Amino acid sequence: MAYAFPELKYAYDALEPYIDAKTMETHHGKHHKTYVDRFNTAIASKPELAAMSGEEIIANIDKVPEDIRAAVRNNGGGAVNHSLFWSIMAPKAGGEPKGPVADAIKGAFGSFAEFKAKFTDAATTQFGSGWAWLVVSGGKLEIVKTANQDSPTSVGKKPVLLIDVWEHAYYLKYQNRRPEYIEAFYNVINWERVNELYVAAK
Repeated sequence: MAYAFPELKYAYDALEPYIDAKTMETHHGKHHKTYVDRFNTAIASKPELAAMSGEEIIANIDKVPEDIRAAVRNNGGGAVNHSLFWSIMAPKAGGEPKGPVADAIKGAFGSFAEFKAKFTDAATTQFGSGWAWLVVSGGKLEIVKTANQDSPTSVGKKPVLLIDVWEHAYYLKYQNRRPEYIEAFYNVINWERVNELYVAAK
């Protein structure tokens, strides 16, 4: 089963001024599309993977045949991570969370401000390319970061929020100013979607 390249639910310019249209067009239409194409090429010769979703494959990366495991980790991770990333952003979003995830954040970190400081630090200090994540692990919220296109689902953690800190995610607008991009990201978080992911993860 081929992994489908997802269409965005909003226009490329819908996240302006925080994430610019040119970045979205290049990031989604080129970078993400390439990950999907290469992922599908990697798994095409392995019928045993055909019945699994991309998410299931990444969650069971250690069971992927060794001859394609690196390609699946890199390109499958890129495909799956980006699909989730687009879904947790929306126009006219941001602000502080409400609902179950808001209570969980307060319980885990003390306040939204404390969570934001810790999540920002994780995203800022991820060396080189990678991601920062808010995950459910052992029933509790935890902040983690991963290199390249690695995913916390591969070690049993369930993502509810993530930010892409590869340079292609922000360089056209912010150049080397990653902290500015991270701060802007809080204005486009779709907390309704984060709540859905959190409830499902619990």
